[in-house]
Amino acid sequence: MSAELIGFIGIIVLVLLILFKVPVGLSLLLVGFVGIGLIKNMDVALSQLASSSFSTVNSYSLSVIPLFILMGMFMSNTGFGNDLFTAVEKWIGKVRGGLAIATIGAASIFSAISGSANATTATLAKICIPEMEKYNYKTTFATAAVAAGGTLGSLIPPSVLLILYGALTSEPIGALLIAGIVPGILMAICFMIMINIQVRMKPEIAPQRTETVSMKEKVYSLKNVWPFLVIFLISIGGIYVGVFTPNEAGAIGAMGAFILSVVTRRMSLKILLDSLDETLRITVMIFFVLIGASIFGRFLALSKIPMLLSDSITSLDVAPFVILTLILVVYFFLGMFLEGIAIMVLTLPIVYPIITDLGYNGLWFGVIMILIVNIGVLTPPLGLSVYIIAGIVKHVSIEQIFKGVIPSIITMILFIILLIIFPEIVTFLPDITFK
Repeated sequence: MSAELIGFIGIIVLVLLILFKVPVGLSLLLVGFVGIGLIKNMDVALSQLASSSFSTVNSYSLSVIPLFILMGMFMSNTGFGNDLFTAVEKWIGKVRGGLAIATIGAASIFSAISGSANATTATLAKICIPEMEKYNYKTTFATAAVAAGGTLGSLIPPSVLLILYGALTSEPIGALLIAGIVPGILMAICFMIMINIQVRMKPEIAPQRTETVSMKEKVYSLKNVWPFLVIFLISIGGIYVGVFTPNEAGAIGAMGAFILSVVTRRMSLKILLDSLDETLRITVMIFFVLIGASIFGRFLALSKIPMLLSDSITSLDVAPFVILTLILVVYFFLGMFLEGIAIMVLTLPIVYPIITDLGYNGLWFGVIMILIVNIGVLTPPLGLSVYIIAGIVKHVSIEQIFKGVIPSIITMILFIILLIIFPEIVTFLPDITFK
């Protein structure tokens, strides 16, 4: 068999393995290892396995991943998330739909610490939905607000997906994290506007609260928000002003979160051990995926499929925008069946060279890609965020939650179109930061 045919068969086998729920990292490693062995020989495959594993684990730039995850675990497990929602709710809770808007606001701030859509969604579901139901919010509306807010965890830095995108494409991680700030904030504002429109059209889904909160209570509630602001300003702000690298920011952020948890007497031995355990498990999973992606990427390079596709697509007599649109449509449908990390490691070795050859900015495409892949966490049949919420809120059906998130999906699609029309929304902040 030719190298190209082996590569094509390998891609099909990989997709099938992932669809049959074989772990992504193992699927990538197996297909890549066997593929290299078939194209070259088993000695070369074994050599690639050893070198790829060592170079991935030994990568200095990737050490930022466990540090940011640990920072998020400290802030999440010590109850700061609950205090954050309470504070935001006191300021805007009386506005019609205010609790749902507060959920988006809390998600924006919590995302800036957790870096994970799943962690943000799970935390918000436990805190916000019971509070909204207490004030007679329609449950499907409440779950939709949480699902929408959870997607911000993949965009607002320190986003784990943005870091993985940088690792897979060699785009600078610091610039990627900065690139996610403005789109993340604007996406949160768009969700708030969407909620406001919904409650104006159907006031019954979010009854207006009658209790008033004094200015003294509002100001007093901010005492529980300052840890988030301090950690964000130190870690991400430090990257922005050039005081330290993303790796140093992660280390300082994790240590800062630990110190704040101890000073505020929220840290216990159990919370410390649980945070370390969760960080270790998530980090091992991510690094295993990256090792598999590295080996699979070398297999694809040997098969010459990425180069052939890139040459074929870029030589088409159509506008680059048409090719970009087709790629994004494919990503939309892939997101309905595959998890975000799987999509990235499966497609980026092929798609990223095409995008850059067409003249598009790699940082900009990273944000666009994560946004459109994020839609997949709200759509069936995968809909990971919906399943997380359904697992916590037992009295509402999955079908109802999927129906409730339709406005969020429409909002995200419109926002992606906005970023395509005005790419400077993504690129201007990295440009002035790293010029």
